[in-house]
Amino acid sequence: MTSDFANFLIPDTALSVAGLTDYIRLLLEQDHQLRQVWVTGEVSSANHHRSGLFFTLQDPDGTAGIKCVAWNSQLAKLAQIPIPGEQLIILGSLRVYPQRGEYQLSVWQALPAGAGLQALRYQQLKNRLLSEGLFDPERKRSLPSHPQIIAVITSPTAAAWGDIQRTLKQRYPGLQVLFSPATVQGEQAPESIVKAIERVERDGRAEVLILSRGGGSVEELACFNDERVVRSLANCSIPVITGIGHQRDESLADLVADVCVHTPTAAAEMVVPALAELYTQHRQRVEALHEAVLYSTQAAEHKLRVLQNRLQHLRLDRQVQQEKQRLTWKRQQLIQVTKRRSQQASQHLEMLRQKLVTLDPKAVLQRGYAVVRQENGAIARTARNLAVGDELLIQLAQGEVKVKVKEVKD
Repeated sequence: MTSDFANFLIPDTALSVAGLTDYIRLLLEQDHQLRQVWVTGEVSSANHHRSGLFFTLQDPDGTAGIKCVAWNSQLAKLAQIPIPGEQLIILGSLRVYPQRGEYQLSVWQALPAGAGLQALRYQQLKNRLLSEGLFDPERKRSLPSHPQIIAVITSPTAAAWGDIQRTLKQRYPGLQVLFSPATVQGEQAPESIVKAIERVERDGRAEVLILSRGGGSVEELACFNDERVVRSLANCSIPVITGIGHQRDESLADLVADVCVHTPTAAAEMVVPALAELYTQHRQRVEALHEAVLYSTQAAEHKLRVLQNRLQHLRLDRQVQQEKQRLTWKRQQLIQVTKRRSQQASQHLEMLRQKLVTLDPKAVLQRGYAVVRQENGAIARTARNLAVGDELLIQLAQGEVKVKVKEVKD
């Protein structure tokens, strides 16, 4: 009877403790929300163990609590070490321990509550912009050496605007300043700053941009960590220098700017050189140039004296005189050889002329000889080639005569 009743109440699908625990573990550890969860609460107890720090996080009213562990490998990475009584924001993942039938939060990060939320959002945005390369040193542009027109964005009623004006006037009188006013505090500040940057871009005259504010609390400076402001500065077509009066952590606007300093006055000093300093540098360059010219002149004079001394030791004047005499002797030799060869050529020419005269047919005719030509112009050399009645042309020294053959004798 009892066995039948037990069989009736306990179904075949009853789970073991391990099975139930595994089921709960799978539900909790595989849940997407619980694999990376942020929890805020107060540390009620903390116990350092050789493997890590074990503590309990509970609601301030004590209505609920959860056990947490930060392993030794993660402790050094925590922004805030859990101490009893402190309000914290914990980032972790839920883990189930079957042996004890318990669950606890495995801690990855711990931040102070309150301001910690703002710090968390700041860090998340910073990491995202950092991954996009907006803070890379390679993006930084150098400021122009001698800008003639600069733009300034700040509040028209802020002391920062007066500090900038005064500094620029003292350092570089006559500089043209384009003022683009903006609200630099409160909820409307990010949009106001973005519009001020857009006005500078549309104007197109400024060579460099100063974004400034005279300090303030973390809440008052929140606009300089706004993503809209940061991206507007990153996309600005001219170099940007920030002069936000704070000595604490840099704002995201400082990180994306080409140059950042901690005060409005420092920004104005950075953006333009002081004319007095430029004049001093100019005088120094003039003096350095004079010294360089004097040194070069003295070095050239010394080198000239060294060469003169070397010339004197080499006695080049004597060598030049000897060379001159040698050239004179060679010239005389050349003249003599040329005259001798000219005389020989003249004698040879005269001999050839005499030979030509001797062979000249006209000269033969002058001695009483004549040239007899047949009718076809051929010279008559033998009588056998002639016949009675042939007409011949006889060329004399002076003139020609035409005859007819009456008799031929061999």
